Amino acid sequence: MNRSEIVKKGVFEARVLSNLQIRQCYYRLDLQLDARGSDLFSDVIPGQFLELDISGAAVPNESDIPEHLKDASQRPVLLRRPFSFSDVSINRNPKGTSVKVQILYCVLGPGSIRMANLKRNDNVNILGPLGNGFSIPDTITNAILIGGGMGSPPILHLADYLKLNYPQCDVVSFIGAKSSDDFPFSILIDNERGVLLEEFERIRVPSHVATDDGSAGYQGFVTDQASDWLEKSNIDPASTVIYGCGPEPMLAATARLAEHSRLPCQVSMERMMACGIGLCQSCAVEVKTLSADTKYHLCCKDGPVFNAEDVVWQVD
Repeated sequence: MNRSEIVKKGVFEARVLSNLQIRQCYYRLDLQLDARGSDLFSDVIPGQFLELDISGAAVPNESDIPEHLKDASQRPVLLRRPFSFSDVSINRNPKGTSVKVQILYCVLGPGSIRMANLKRNDNVNILGPLGNGFSIPDTITNAILIGGGMGSPPILHLADYLKLNYPQCDVVSFIGAKSSDDFPFSILIDNERGVLLEEFERIRVPSHVATDDGSAGYQGFVTDQASDWLEKSNIDPASTVIYGCGPEPMLAATARLAEHSRLPCQVSMERMMACGIGLCQSCAVEVKTLSADTKYHLCCKDGPVFNAEDVVWQVD
C-alpha cells in the first residue's frame, strides 16, 4: 500500500462514550463519530491524526486540578489540539458505517485539563482525518514497532491494524519510557516473560518494555533493547520494516538502528501543529533532497510519517 495524503477530511461532531483515568496523569478517551465523521474515517490509516476543538470544554473544579496545573488551567484554549489514535473501530453494515476512535492523552496543560473534564455524552468538534499515515508493503512478513512514552498510542493502532489486515506479518513491539509510571498502558507481570503491556498482549502482539531507570523491564533505551533483539533474530530484511513514534532523540536512534541493520524505517514525527492542514507553517521538518541541499516539509500535511532516511535529524 502506498502512502499518500488523504484528501477525504472534514469537520464533524463526536460523542464521548467514556473518559477514563488509567494512570496518574493518563486518560483514555473513547469517541463515537457522527455519520459524517464515520464516513470520513472509514478508510483511516495508522499514523494519521485529528484536531480536537476543546475550547468550549469546562475547566474542572479547582479542587480537582493538580496544584502544578492550577495557573495553566486558567489560560484560554484558542487552537485545536492534535491527537493520534490508539484504536479505531470500524463497523460496516447495510445501514452505513459506524466508527469509534480511542485517544490516549496526558494531562499537561490548559487543553488537556479540560479534556479530563469531558463526560459521557458530551459532544466535541473534530477536524480530520489528517496527514499521511504509515505505508505497509504488501510483501511485509515482519514489522518491528518502536514507541516511546506518549508516542506509543499510534504504535498500538498500527499493531492492531497489521494483525487484522496482514495475517502473514509477524509483529513485535518495543515500548520505552523514563520509568514505570510513564507508560500510557497497563503493565502486566508474567512469571516467564517478565514485564508486558496489557493492551498489546490483548491483540496478541509481543511487547518488550524498557525504562531509563530500570523500574520496569529492560534498563536502558528502548532502541538498544530492539537492537539486542535484532542481533538474535533471523528475519528476512527484504520483507521487514521498522516503524517508530516517540521523542525525536528516540526516532533518530531508531533511524540509526535501521541504517545499521539495512532495514527500511518509517517514523512519525512530533511537532506543534496549530492548524493541521498546512496553513500556519509552524510544523516544519527538514528533509534531504537528491542534491546536497535540504528542504522543509510540513509535518501536518507531508507527514507526520516520513521515511527515516529522508529526515535531517536535529539531535546528536
